Amino acid sequence: MLYLLVAHLAMALGAPALVSVLGRKAFLVMALAPASAAVYALSWTTRVMDGVHPTEVTQWVPGLGLELAFRMDTLSWLMLLLVGGVGALVLVYCSAYFSPTASGLGRFGAVLTAFAGAMVGLVTADDMLLLFIFWELTTVFSYLLIGHYADRKASRRAAMQAIIVTTAGGLAMLVGVVILGVQGGTFRLSEIIADPPTGGAVTAATVCLLAGAASKAALIPLHFWLPAAMAAPTPVSAYLHAAAMVKAGVYLVARFAPAYSDTTVWRTIVIVLGVGTLLVGGYRALRQHDLKLVLAFGTVSQLGLIVLLVGLGTRSAALAGLAMIGAHAMFKASLFLVVGVVDAATGTRDLRRLTGVGRALPLTALAGGLATASMIGLPPLAGYVAKEAALEALLHGEGPTWVDAVVLIGVVVGSMFTVAYGARFFWGAFATKKHVAAAVARANEHVRLNATGKQLVAQRGAGLPLPDEAPIDPARIHRQPVLLVWPALVLALLGLAAALVPHFGENLLAPYADTYPTGEPGHLTLWAGFTPALGLTVLILAVGALLFWQRKAVERFQASLWTGPEADRTYRRIMRRLDDVAADVTAVTQRGSLPFYLGAILVVLVVGPGLLMFIGGQWPEQVKAWDRPAQIAAVAAICVASVLAARSRRRLKAVILVGIAGYGNAMLFLLHGAPDLALTQVLVETITLVVMVLVLRRLPPYFSNRPLATSRWVRLVLGVAVGVVMMGFALTVPLARVASPISLDFPAEAFIHGYGKNIVNVTLVDIRAWDTMGEISVLLVAATGVASLVFLRTRSGEILRERNATSSGAATPGIWANEEDPGAALRRRGVDEATAQGKQPRMLVWLSAGRTLAPQRRSVIFEVVTRVLFHSMIVFAIFLLFSGHNAPGGGFAAGLVVGIALIVRYLAGGRYELGEAAPVHPGLLLGTGLFLSVGVGLIGLIMGGSVLQSVAIDLTLPLVGTIHLVTSLFFDIGVFLVVVGLVLDILRTLGAEIDRHGEAAAREDAGPMEAMEPDQIGGGRR
Repeated sequence: MLYLLVAHLAMALGAPALVSVLGRKAFLVMALAPASAAVYALSWTTRVMDGVHPTEVTQWVPGLGLELAFRMDTLSWLMLLLVGGVGALVLVYCSAYFSPTASGLGRFGAVLTAFAGAMVGLVTADDMLLLFIFWELTTVFSYLLIGHYADRKASRRAAMQAIIVTTAGGLAMLVGVVILGVQGGTFRLSEIIADPPTGGAVTAATVCLLAGAASKAALIPLHFWLPAAMAAPTPVSAYLHAAAMVKAGVYLVARFAPAYSDTTVWRTIVIVLGVGTLLVGGYRALRQHDLKLVLAFGTVSQLGLIVLLVGLGTRSAALAGLAMIGAHAMFKASLFLVVGVVDAATGTRDLRRLTGVGRALPLTALAGGLATASMIGLPPLAGYVAKEAALEALLHGEGPTWVDAVVLIGVVVGSMFTVAYGARFFWGAFATKKHVAAAVARANEHVRLNATGKQLVAQRGAGLPLPDEAPIDPARIHRQPVLLVWPALVLALLGLAAALVPHFGENLLAPYADTYPTGEPGHLTLWAGFTPALGLTVLILAVGALLFWQRKAVERFQASLWTGPEADRTYRRIMRRLDDVAADVTAVTQRGSLPFYLGAILVVLVVGPGLLMFIGGQWPEQVKAWDRPAQIAAVAAICVASVLAARSRRRLKAVILVGIAGYGNAMLFLLHGAPDLALTQVLVETITLVVMVLVLRRLPPYFSNRPLATSRWVRLVLGVAVGVVMMGFALTVPLARVASPISLDFPAEAFIHGYGKNIVNVTLVDIRAWDTMGEISVLLVAATGVASLVFLRTRSGEILRERNATSSGAATPGIWANEEDPGAALRRRGVDEATAQGKQPRMLVWLSAGRTLAPQRRSVIFEVVTRVLFHSMIVFAIFLLFSGHNAPGGGFAAGLVVGIALIVRYLAGGRYELGEAAPVHPGLLLGTGLFLSVGVGLIGLIMGGSVLQSVAIDLTLPLVGTIHLVTSLFFDIGVFLVVVGLVLDILRTLGAEIDRHGEAAAREDAGPMEAMEPDQIGGGRR
């Protein structure tokens, strides 16, 4: 069964390419995927009848007990046969339904095939969590299919409506699944059904499951999304809304009914929803004029009947329900396909405009007639066999007499509606209507008499309908391709064939019905003699025919009644009110005030988890304040720095004080015996401090405003409360642990599998390598985003002006140059030219681009220190990189050290010095680092392990000896390159590029300056 899913996935991925090569004929190839599912089900028919249920289990996440478990019993066999068989025929139908020039066929085919695969997984999943995953996949795919015509408002609205309703039901279902799994001790579906858990929580779980089923099966009051979904293409309606998606809700009820149908809550909900949906859908179908809407409301009605039968809890009703599932899939899918043929041939689905279609399309009329007869329960068709079995089961109910009577009456009345709207559908689609034919004749005569005129031939003034209401002339109906006609005919004939061998169907479906706890076994038969069920059938057909005969009176009667609020309109009102409430709440909470946002978060922290902690938390008996006096000094420094930072009015002062608090935390890490954390904290704090200073250059030196006195007291109280709560968490959370922490195994795992003694570093590059991979990917994306924002040019001609200014030798006043010294740029040019000519500048140059700075900006001491320390820092970083596997260090710390070295060069010599220090594009370092980390991850796979698994390699080199090499070192090198690239990117964007922006702004403010030759400034070069 797993291979069936792979086949559907491969076909879905290849669908766009197939369509681009084969056009709409690609649907014939796509049909092979669902056809394989039907063939697989047929190949297991005999063994499934004998009670052999194939099971496949593949471990997914063993540590969490997640597995890909599939199992096929009688119910799964039937559903798989329907999903695969109807899906294949619908895809064949698509090859003739769509125009050869239609757009989006590749995407449509891919989504429809993927939906079929999701249904295959849903009906065969033996794990409840896996079932939920496929359940939600069908929701997403149905949303895409219903909204295929994205340029139509009706399609977009219907798709959104369907996904909101079914997703809400899916979330309720997930709650039920989790409760059942926890209470039952397993998520295996077959084990839960065999030994169902009980209790109040399980009762709530069953209600949640039924809510999910009601949303997917379009039961009241959630039935409104199904008729609206008729905005989708006809193949979607035939597959999703007749044979597949809505059947998922029926399948869920049928799957859990053997375990919980004997409970009062289950039976009450099933009876109310089933009978109510049956009656509402049938009643609404009687007044529809669109053929698809007649079938849509009829589908709603039929789904109510099927849910009632499979959820009622008796063996005979369950057998009838399964027979009805099969019959409904065949006749309703056939009818939807028939509507597509009629629509393509006539250009309308309005039954008031159709006449003579049956004569023009005889094969289509034959398919529609057989399918309609099966739907209303005429012999000898599958619908009749299932309906007779259902009536027989309800006549011998197992519940209270009055309940059985109500259910039986509801089914009889609903079946009368079915006969009436079924006859209405066939008459409207294929009959020759005298009044419509007369209107056609009058219209043709009017056209003939006014052939030379310019007036509109169809207008109400002439007693004729408007053009969009004009009747269809049968003489202009076009015959349709065979591939558009025969899928519907095949399904209709299959309904006839299945009814001719009812005992075979009974033998196939009886094993499932026998799993129900109560009731006598049911039977499927074409003739059971003169029984009460036969009498009810005759009554149903007679009254249904009468309702059809008096259809105009019925419509007038329906129009005179108060219908109450429609579900669809109620849904739209609720959504509008919800949007209004969301807007009002957003207006209050999203005010654009960062202090308000942070305050709201902290208040929730204090009131919620904090209050619960103080009420029911487990507190330690003794608390040790400190281990050594040095910790008191570090904490005091942190506290003082934090208070002063909160009271500071200068931005730079606040940033420095926050940095001091960070260094104090690093000291605490060091005192607690975590040198790796301390080293990393110091380096990160240094980088952060420099970045903040670079940003502050473009901000005012003082905070714009200070909070009022009252507000400051509120902030003080909130800050103290949060601090107390966090200290409480530090004391109580460790005592709340119920299992041993996984970190206890890290030392052994790090040495045995990661081949290193530094637990922190091995954790990053081996144990949690996937997390590290994600983190460095986020760093790369963040760096790209920052660079994109800062390098964005907003002023037209800025680049051209800078190029002209540089080439002309004009002064470049700005941040690093001397605003009053126009020779700064020329000094830089003189140094560059001397270097290019191989000449040694006469002055001693400590930094390559140091002379580009204005004199008052330079610090000889800083330049000398930078010249001395830069290479030492690089060597120290390399040491940290290679020693980090067994000693403090690692790629992250090494990258930060190199970043600090580059920062020092930048601060000492400016942006040109940064270019001399690192003449490489940051993107190259970032991409290379990520690529190296990913590539190293494949080594473990090549060596027979898993991705990102470390591999140890021992090399013996002459004069060096044995080298113990671990592949995670190269992963660490990748991290190193990413960190270096990130810091360099920050310096180029927040540093050098902002400098360039500032200099460009200064040039613009200073006005144009004439180009001057070098010897005209300061006496020339000296």
